Amino acid sequence: MTNPHANLQKLTDWMRNRGRDPWAFQTEAWEAQLAGESGLIHVPTGAGKTYASYLGSLAEIATYSGPGLRVLYVTPLRAVSRDVEIALREPVDDLGLDVTIESRTGDTKSSVRQRQRERLPNVLITTPESLSLLLTRENAQDLFQGLRQAILDEWHELMSSKRGTQCELALARLRRWNPEMRTWALSATLSNVEEAAQAAAGVGSTPRVIRSDISRPLEITSVCPSETGGIAWAGHMGLRLLPEVLDALDIEHPTLVFCNTRSQAELWHQAIASGRPDWIDRIALHHGSLDHEERARVEAGLKAGDIRLVIATSSLDLGVDFAPVERVFQIGSPKGIARLIQRAGRAAHRPGEPCGITCVPTHGLELIEIVAVRRAAARGQLEPRSPELTPLDVLGQHMVTCAMGGGFTPEDLFEEVRTAFAFESLDRESFDWTLALVEQGGGTLKAYREFCKVRPDEAGVYRVPERRIAQMHRMNVGTITSDSGLPIRYQRGASLGTIEEGFVRWLKPGQRFVFAGKTLAFVGIRDGVVIVRKSTGTTNHTPHWAGTRLPISESMASAVREAMEAAGAGDRSTPELVAAAPIVDAQSALSVVPRSDQLLIELCETGEGRHMFLFPFEGRLVNGGLASLLAYRLVRNEPSTFTISFNDYGLELLAAGDYDFAASFSRNLFSSENLLEDTIASLNMGELVKLQFREVARVAGLVHQSFPGARKTGRQVMVSSGLIFDVLRDFDPGHLLLKQAEREVLERQFEQGRLSRLLARLRDSESVIVKTERPTPLGFPLVIERERGTLSSETILDRVERMRAAWEQDRSTSRSGASG
Repeated sequence: MTNPHANLQKLTDWMRNRGRDPWAFQTEAWEAQLAGESGLIHVPTGAGKTYASYLGSLAEIATYSGPGLRVLYVTPLRAVSRDVEIALREPVDDLGLDVTIESRTGDTKSSVRQRQRERLPNVLITTPESLSLLLTRENAQDLFQGLRQAILDEWHELMSSKRGTQCELALARLRRWNPEMRTWALSATLSNVEEAAQAAAGVGSTPRVIRSDISRPLEITSVCPSETGGIAWAGHMGLRLLPEVLDALDIEHPTLVFCNTRSQAELWHQAIASGRPDWIDRIALHHGSLDHEERARVEAGLKAGDIRLVIATSSLDLGVDFAPVERVFQIGSPKGIARLIQRAGRAAHRPGEPCGITCVPTHGLELIEIVAVRRAAARGQLEPRSPELTPLDVLGQHMVTCAMGGGFTPEDLFEEVRTAFAFESLDRESFDWTLALVEQGGGTLKAYREFCKVRPDEAGVYRVPERRIAQMHRMNVGTITSDSGLPIRYQRGASLGTIEEGFVRWLKPGQRFVFAGKTLAFVGIRDGVVIVRKSTGTTNHTPHWAGTRLPISESMASAVREAMEAAGAGDRSTPELVAAAPIVDAQSALSVVPRSDQLLIELCETGEGRHMFLFPFEGRLVNGGLASLLAYRLVRNEPSTFTISFNDYGLELLAAGDYDFAASFSRNLFSSENLLEDTIASLNMGELVKLQFREVARVAGLVHQSFPGARKTGRQVMVSSGLIFDVLRDFDPGHLLLKQAEREVLERQFEQGRLSRLLARLRDSESVIVKTERPTPLGFPLVIERERGTLSSETILDRVERMRAAWEQDRSTSRSGASG
C-alpha cells in the first residue's frame, strides 16, 4: 500500500467484497481520522462503530513497516477483547497487511505480557486497568511513542465512572507524549453526546460528533398475565409469570433473558431448567460472579449455536457480538430507557436490522413501566451520562502510576491533568494536597512508611523509591472496588466464581443453595475460600449481592408519571394497561391515581400506627433521600419517631404514636433552603461515609485489596479502611478524601442533585391529600418493603392475597353503591 487515501480505498473495496457497503457515517469518520480530528461516533448498536473508528487509522499505519504502537483500543470488558481482536484482524489478514495486533488484559498469557513490556504491537486492545499498568513501566514513554489514535469503546459505560476518569488521565499523559494523537469514542445510547465527546477528546480540543440516519426499528412487547389477577402486586421476583414465559420461549430461536440482579438470574435459570428439563443441555447462566472460564464457555457456546438460551445480567449488556441471537427478554423493569435499548440491540446485531425485546413484569405496577419505557423510546428520549468530576482518589493513584512510569515534576503534571475533562477545574491547592497525600500520607499518616509512596530525586523528579511500594501499586491498580466476596470452589478444587461474604456467614454445613445454576451443599470455609459439593434436589435459597437494586432513571421516572396519569384517565390502549386495570381501578376506588403534575399523599391508621405515604415517582434513591429529609424536618417541628420505607414509586413514614401528619404537613417541607445541611443531619452520615470511604481509600492506595500470594476479603478491607477513617475523622476532619466520600454518598446513594430538582418540582405540584382505610395498591408495596426483612415469602404471599381480596371487595362495594 502506498498512501493513506489509497489504502483507505482498498479497505473500502475489501468491505464491499464482503457484502458490506460502507455507511456514510463510516466514510465520514475515516476522513476525519485521516484529517487528524478527534470525536465521538454515536450510532445504533450493531451499525458498525468498530470499523468506523478503526479503518481510517489502519489505512494510515498500513504504510508503516516496523514495530511500535499506533492504535490503542480500550474496552470496558476484558471478555470483549477476544471479539474485538478477531474483528480488527479480519482486514489485516485478508489483505496481508504488515500490521501486528494483540490484546493485553488480565487474561493475557504471561509470556505475551512479558514481551509487551519491551515492545507493543501496532494495534493493542486493552482495558483501563491494563492501560494504567503499562503506564507504570519505567519505559512507558518509549512504549507509547508514536501512538496515533486511541479508541474508547462503549464510552457511555466508562465515562460516568471512575474507570472513565482513569482513562481520561491516562489519555492526558499519552497526548503529552504524542501531541498529534487522536481520540475516538464509541456509543449508541447517550443524550449528552457533545459533553461525552469533549470528555473523550480532552480539554482544548474541538471534537467532531458523528451520527447516522441508520434506523433500527425497536419493538417492545410484554408477557402479560393470562387471566385477571394472575400477576403479583408486590414483593416478588417475577416467577408468577413463569408458565407464560415458558410458553413464549422457543429453544430453536437463540435468546438472551436479562435479569437485573444476579440473584434473580440464578432463580430464573433454575426455574426455566426445572420447567423445561429437555432444554437443560442448551441453556446456560451468565453473570459477573461466575468464574471467567465458565463465562467464556457460555459465550463461545452461544456463538457456535450449542447454547440457545442464556439467562444473564448486565455482564452481557456490552460489546460482545452474538450474531446468532434472535430474541431478547427482560425480567422486571429495565429501570432505564437506554438500558432497555442497549439490551434490545443484542438481538439481530446487524446494521439496520429491526430489534425487539419482550418485557416480563415482576409485579403489577411494572406493567405501567413497560408502557412508559415504550413511549419514551419512541420519542428518542435517552438518559445523559455525566463524567465524574475531580475525584482526588483517582488522581492520587495516577500520581503514583506516573512516578513509576518515568517520573514527573509537579508543574508539568498539574498542567497535564488539567487537560483531562474531569480535572479541568482542579486548583493547585487540591493538587498539592493530593501530592502530599502520596508523598507523606497527607501528614496524618506520615509516620507509616507504606503511605510515603513517592519522593523527589535530586532533579526534583518524583519517583517511587521502594520496590515493594511499586509491587503493591501494580497489584492494586484500578478503580473497581470488588464486592465483599469470597472465592467459591468444589472440594476437588474446580473454581465456580465468587460469592457474597454476608450470605456465606449464615450457612450451616450441608445446607443447600443455588449458585452458578447448580444446587450445591455448603462444606465450609478454608483459607478464605468457600468449599462446596454438588447436591441434589431443588431449593430457592440463592446468594444475594450488595448494590444490585437499581433505581429508575430520571428520564424513566418522568415517563412513568405520564403513563400513570394516562392509566388513571382510562387509557387501555395497550395490553399492559389492560392487564394493569385491576390495580389502577382499585387505586381509584380507594384513593386517586395522581396526574403527573400532582403529588399524592395518603394518610391512614392501622394497628402498626399512623402512616403517611407520598408518591413522587422519582426512583428509590431519591425517594429514600426525600424520606429521610422529610422525617428530619417533621421531627424538628414536633418530636416523634418514624420508621421509613421507600421504593421507586414512593415513600412511607410510619409513626407509632398519635402523630398528626395532616396538621404537620406544609409545602415548606420541600424547601431547598439549607438542603445540604438538612440532608446530612437527616442521615446516619458517619456510618454511610465510613462505608463509602472503603472505595475511596482503596482507589487512593490507603488500603490494598491484593497482596503477593494473597487477597484480602472485603471484610478485611472494610476493617482496614475503617481504622484509617477513624484516625482521619479524629485527627484530620478536614481531610479531602473524607469530604469526597461524603460527596459521593450524597450523590450516589441519594442523588443529591436530582433531589434538589425533585423538591423544586414538588413545590410547583398540586398536593392531593387522601385519607384511606388501609394501604392502597400504591402504598402496600411500601409496607412489604419495610417488612421484607422480618416476613417469610409465604407470609408476604398471604398478606398480598388478603389485600387483593380486600381491594376486590372495595371495588365491588363501590360498583354496587354507584349502581344503586
